[in-house]
Amino acid sequence: MESGTATQTSEQSDNMQLSSSPESSSHYVPVKLEEYEPPGVSAKKLLKKAKENCQWDRQSLISFFLKLFPVIEWLPRYSVKEQLLGDVISGLLVGIVAIPQSISYSVLASQDPIYGLYTNFFCAIIYFAMATSRHNCVGSFGVLCLMIGESVNRQLKLAGYESGADLVSNATLNGTVACDKSCYAITVATALTFLVGIYQILLGVFQLGFISVYLSEPLLSGFVTGSSLTILTSQMNLLLGLKLPRHDGVGSFVLTWIDIFRYIKKTNICDLVTSIIALALIVPVKEINNLFKDKMKAPFPMELLVVIAGTLLSYFFNFNAKYKSKICGYIPTGFKQPALPDLSLLSNLALDALPIAIIGFAMTVSLAEIFGKKHGYPVRANQEMIAIGMGNLIPSFFYCFTSCAALSKTLLKESTGCHSQISSLISSAVLLLVLLWIAPLFYSLQTCILGVVTIVNLRGGLRKFADIPKMWRISKIDTMVWWVTMLASSLLSTEVGLLIGVCFALLCIIFRTQRPRATLLGKVNDSEIYEDQLTYKQISSIANIKIFRFDTSLYYANKDYFRNSLFQKTGLDPSLVAALQQKANAKAKAMMGKNENCFSSKFNCLKVTRKGTMKVSTDVPIPPIDMHTLIIDCGAMQFLDSVGLSVLKETRQDYQKIGVQVLLANCNPSIRHLLQAGGWLTGMEDSELLSFHSIHAAVQFAEKQYQVQERESEAGSNEFLSSEAEDTSRGSSLEQPL
Repeated sequence: MESGTATQTSEQSDNMQLSSSPESSSHYVPVKLEEYEPPGVSAKKLLKKAKENCQWDRQSLISFFLKLFPVIEWLPRYSVKEQLLGDVISGLLVGIVAIPQSISYSVLASQDPIYGLYTNFFCAIIYFAMATSRHNCVGSFGVLCLMIGESVNRQLKLAGYESGADLVSNATLNGTVACDKSCYAITVATALTFLVGIYQILLGVFQLGFISVYLSEPLLSGFVTGSSLTILTSQMNLLLGLKLPRHDGVGSFVLTWIDIFRYIKKTNICDLVTSIIALALIVPVKEINNLFKDKMKAPFPMELLVVIAGTLLSYFFNFNAKYKSKICGYIPTGFKQPALPDLSLLSNLALDALPIAIIGFAMTVSLAEIFGKKHGYPVRANQEMIAIGMGNLIPSFFYCFTSCAALSKTLLKESTGCHSQISSLISSAVLLLVLLWIAPLFYSLQTCILGVVTIVNLRGGLRKFADIPKMWRISKIDTMVWWVTMLASSLLSTEVGLLIGVCFALLCIIFRTQRPRATLLGKVNDSEIYEDQLTYKQISSIANIKIFRFDTSLYYANKDYFRNSLFQKTGLDPSLVAALQQKANAKAKAMMGKNENCFSSKFNCLKVTRKGTMKVSTDVPIPPIDMHTLIIDCGAMQFLDSVGLSVLKETRQDYQKIGVQVLLANCNPSIRHLLQAGGWLTGMEDSELLSFHSIHAAVQFAEKQYQVQERESEAGSNEFLSSEAEDTSRGSSLEQPL
């Protein structure tokens, strides 16, 4: 009993030297999980499913229309007593705010004021019938109006309107009636809106809403801020009353400011004074509305009051005749007869419509999801894309330009008690009054006031500069995406800026995966948890075992970085060590060949050979190998490609040449299947070596295997020593004289 106890104690002390967790190896139990059979995909099943989807009955038809027109489902359940008052109040307030914004954003889109009123009237009605969001307020949006204006100006320039002629014979409306510059501008805008609507509907039908995920929040924020700076620049000529040459495309931001300072001496004093007074009145009231929005039942409509007061003052003091102040001019009442957009312009506008469509549905879907989550109702992103697409397609027949969900009006709508899209109908009713009777009263309204209204509504985008320090502390890469997108959108152009921002954001993602964090893991005290040795304290390394973690998927772009990081962290390049060992063995064999003839004379030449071998080993320095097992933690790897699999196989082969085994841990099922199909088990007897379900299981296996090999090597060395002793005794007997 005592001897058995002493033996057990000695074995435990030996295990303490082999590993930092001596008891773990004795409890190693292999884990084998049986997987479900994946459902097979066959052509028959696909055809059967397609046939079922193509079968239309009464129930499927009703379900289709309920999905396409959600108003059919929620309108019968509408509570008049509980919801109507809030919808009426919010609808009236949004309609009042939309009047000056509709007129000012029309100027930004290079259109007459009446078309902005048309746009906000028609798109709200279409969106009411097809949207799943209860709080979105669709209409003219500053960034989209800027992009529309740039596209319209390019087409006007191509048609020859920038030459100063009011009528161009080759510019026609629907190919029948010749039209002036204003007529051709709305012709281009309706064709552009028609294309945008088609793009958005196709995105919704084919469920391609995932495209919006590439427009990250920092990217959109930088794009809105850069576009806000461009809008601010474009409105400066209105505030100062200057007639500046129009610049479009790359560098228009800088060229416009150069012209502003060049012609600043020609500033219209009347427009400048009016702009300063309007800013001094609107901005403080807007700030007060924001500060006390929780206590105020409704925000004070200062914009509308300034527009009304400015119109009255301009009319009675005749600013246009006395001071040559630019005014809106005649705004017609009623509606024009619907007309088909000019299809001959579609080929010229195909590229311009794409970024407008993407920005439009991205803003609409993001706002819908934000307020849907806040108020606890579901929002279908694809249906929202169809709704905003139809809200652009149908109004394009009624002389409207592109619209989307507007942030400022949506916030106003939600904060004033909105419950449903009934409020959109109330806002459209307010605009209808303006379209039928009130619009001509804005004849004497100065355009500088419209510029002030546009600039005041840019405060949200310009305030993003104050968030930069916080963004920098959270994520430096997101801050760089913001700056690159903002600068490109303002200094180059909106379309180019958006493209550059998306490309730069994708490059940042690629860079993150191409050079990820790579660390060595250690054990947390006596637990089964393994963490980064350089990040946390009290992490102990495991004797003769190194655990390497690569914090991203392994694919063709980061294969070299994976190998270099692995060699650097482990301090061992297996290819170099194998080459040095091969060189040392070759020299050792050469020394052995020189001393072969000495065996026939004296047996003591064995000592000479040993001395020669020692000399070779010192001549060829071989780095020490301080591990017998390398464990690669694949927990952060989402996928492997064929190149990544080849790198893993080559790594295992290289380490096997120097006597180090490579184990994989924490592989997900897709990686396990790829390893099995890619021949990772080739030459292995135990399928358990495919991958371990945890790092701790791999460590236990390595320790257990190492102990078995140690016992076998000790037994083999004892046999070798006994045989060498016998050979030595025989040699000494041969040396004795006969």
